[in-house]
Amino acid sequence: MRKNKIRVNDKVMVMTGKDRGKVGTVKSVLYKDENIVVDQVNMVKRHVKGNPYTGKSGGIQDKEAPMHISNVALVCDSCTKPTRIGFTYTEDGRKLRFCKKCHEMLD
Repeated sequence: MRKNKIRVNDKVMVMTGKDRGKVGTVKSVLYKDENIVVDQVNMVKRHVKGNPYTGKSGGIQDKEAPMHISNVALVCDSCTKPTRIGFTYTEDGRKLRFCKKCHEMLD
């Protein structure tokens, strides 16, 4: 199990694959598979069967597919660049993330 370097609502940039260069926010993190779901990135088409009792319409729908966490990099708010993440401890014992390029705290 990896450290929780990327969390929900973080802004990330895709570094590899068909969506390389796109920036989006993390919708969910799947810790067991080390995958994340990024908003409007890695879109796939799914054929969905309609259900008249619940009001769902059938057809072809677009949805986000999970991608591996190693294919994205966190975008720092202060330097606006994709960066690696480091951890540091404060005087009161809290563990915080920081940007390795500009050494600005992320949390």
